[in-house]
Amino acid sequence: MIIIMKMGAGEEQIQEVVGQIEEMGFRAHLSCGEERTIIGVIGDERLVSPHVFELMEGVERTVPILHPFKLASRDFKPEDTVIPINGMHIGSREVVVMAGPCAVESREQLLETAWAVKEAGVRILRGGAFKPRTSPYSFQGLGKDGLEILAEVKEETGLAIVTEVMAPEDVPLVACYADILQVGARSMQNFSLLHAVGESKMPILLKRGMMSTLEELLMAAEYILSHDNYRVMLCERGIRTFDEKYTRNTLDINAVPVLQGLTHLPVIVDPSHGTGRWELVGPVAKAAVAAGADGLLIEVHPEPQRALSDGAQSLKPERFAQLIKELRRVAEAVGRGIG
Repeated sequence: MIIIMKMGAGEEQIQEVVGQIEEMGFRAHLSCGEERTIIGVIGDERLVSPHVFELMEGVERTVPILHPFKLASRDFKPEDTVIPINGMHIGSREVVVMAGPCAVESREQLLETAWAVKEAGVRILRGGAFKPRTSPYSFQGLGKDGLEILAEVKEETGLAIVTEVMAPEDVPLVACYADILQVGARSMQNFSLLHAVGESKMPILLKRGMMSTLEELLMAAEYILSHDNYRVMLCERGIRTFDEKYTRNTLDINAVPVLQGLTHLPVIVDPSHGTGRWELVGPVAKAAVAAGADGLLIEVHPEPQRALSDGAQSLKPERFAQLIKELRRVAEAVGRGIG
């Protein structure tokens, strides 16, 4: 349930409603707009008559939220959430591109890639220090050494950093180096991790699980939002459907407009993991921008043939620079820009 306060409702009236909610054993979440305040009632509000609140001073009306996700719902927050990062605003008119290698392999590799993506106009560098891999024998990342390389490259280039965190106990460490914490597809329903990144109050990039529904993705986001951390981005990175051998996953382009209708959170698309093939990244990235995505996550590597992780889906810097030029034209056609 959400409680919509009247225009001009005073702070005392708002706090009386909050007090009533808490007295009944629920939690209250406030969304303060320019004209009015909306209060979300978090809990099983089916046991409560809406008239309890509608009779209170300053309350205009109550609205039931039928979705199981409350705080992520547009019913609770009708306006888009906009997240400022490194001079950009994710969730606004500009489509924000985050680019870099799948994994940090060395200072030289990361620095070369960082300067290349910055020259193309990108201001957020992606790179994994901790790598969850299907095989225990595959490259698992450089760990803390990788984080320190990310910090050095950030200092030298001025790029913001997005990198994955895999365990709740690692959140404080990774948060010291990153500007955005990524929760990977394999960790989407690691609820202890979701609580931990929510408590960090850091911007979060939450990837959709490989076999997860959109509702399950939104419920995962709800864990983070429940800690009053509204700086959450949802990432569509492809799901498993048929035993299809021509692409790595099936990128659900439907997810972009569907999520934007359901939630106020920005929607990011990862065409690299969605396709698994560098030659498909460009067409799918353009489709994502045309569909309304708020951002893209693209893998770039100076020598994909030597990459320790996901080289087949990584673009060479020159191909990435050309793609950015093409994406600008697509964005302009739908009334947006590329950041």
